[in-house]
Amino acid sequence: MKKIVLILLLFGFIMPSSRAAYMLIPMDETSQKDHLKAYGITYWVINQGVEAWWLLNYRGGSFAFSYSKNFEKECKTRGVSFEVLADGQWNNILTEIANPEVNMDAVKLEKAPKIAVYTPQKNEKGEDIQPWDDAVTLVLTYAEIPYDVVYDTEVLQGKLADYDWLHLHHEDFTGQYGRFYQSYHNTTWYKEHVKANEELARINGFDKVSQLKLAVAKSIAGFVANGGFMFAMCSATDTYDIALAADGVDICAQMYDGDAADPNAQEKLDFSKTFAFENFQLIKNPLEYEHSTIDNNQGRNVIAEQDYFTLFDFSAKWDPVPTMLTQDHTRTVKGFMGQTTAFRKPTVKSSVLVLGENKPASEVRYLHSNFGKGFFTFYGGHDPEDYRHLVGDPNTDLSLHPNSPGYRLILNNILFPAAKKKHQKT
Repeated sequence: MKKIVLILLLFGFIMPSSRAAYMLIPMDETSQKDHLKAYGITYWVINQGVEAWWLLNYRGGSFAFSYSKNFEKECKTRGVSFEVLADGQWNNILTEIANPEVNMDAVKLEKAPKIAVYTPQKNEKGEDIQPWDDAVTLVLTYAEIPYDVVYDTEVLQGKLADYDWLHLHHEDFTGQYGRFYQSYHNTTWYKEHVKANEELARINGFDKVSQLKLAVAKSIAGFVANGGFMFAMCSATDTYDIALAADGVDICAQMYDGDAADPNAQEKLDFSKTFAFENFQLIKNPLEYEHSTIDNNQGRNVIAEQDYFTLFDFSAKWDPVPTMLTQDHTRTVKGFMGQTTAFRKPTVKSSVLVLGENKPASEVRYLHSNFGKGFFTFYGGHDPEDYRHLVGDPNTDLSLHPNSPGYRLILNNILFPAAKKKHQKT
């Protein structure tokens, strides 16, 4: 009898472990209460040194990792839906995914990337100099994913070497202060922004802000070429490439840098230096709220209620990179505007992979490619949950949008560097 009791006791201790071998974080439309915080949970798990799985195209791109009571508690604390799986259930999922007839794959996430956000420092009062928020910092904060802030001086000092992933805040890398001159040059925030950038240029040994921003853009290009991951939204996409193309050419009017722009600047652009765009025309009117013909914002004839873009489908087993970047619980994402809303197709290099487009408008909304040993992703628009975010508008409250498809695309890019190296190829 004692032997039987001992066996039953041992069986009782073993069973909970076998019943709770894995945790599945479902990412389909109906099963997940908070898609955005689910990325934060997954980041937190791999940051503990525990491998996770990204189940591409399985229930909206679900995540999975070994079960632990701490992980379960953290999911409950953050409000993230999860399912507990026994070994047999987990193996059945892997078998289903491995079937060559289905467009799925299981990718290991091994190391949490160290994240930097290139964004202006606060003023002396601890306030943001620019009167607008940034979708990436909003979602990183909401998802509880840690990041550091860097700006021009840190970039030029080589500090990017300490990071795996870099986001470019809505910067104007051409040194034209977002071309906000006509509407905002008399406002306090605009004057503070100009003053701060001119001081940064002086401290770093440059006569003009445009020269400073070009040096920063080239340093970032070096970071990517050496294996870094770079993500940019809104005006940090097109102005970045414009700055690189205009290396050594003055494209700034007098109100921006104190002297006139080169009248032959257009002919001197070198598109071989850019990441994503080519054959674009500079907007010559310095008072116009637009930099070039890359952006499809001006004259864009798209009704807000019909403004959607479609994510492309890729082969999970053969093209894991674009598949990771397009994981979502819907293939149709609501569009949103920004200083740079979308990219005109004729200006996008043929070497660049289009991830999402608004085909009727002939515009690219989301693109990706490699540069040297690294990768970059450009995402048009300012805020996926604020269709027309104006200067001075309040920050978006992501607790009201925990299942945002548009914000999920940002978070896909954040977890992408954690994927096992063999999957990071194009």
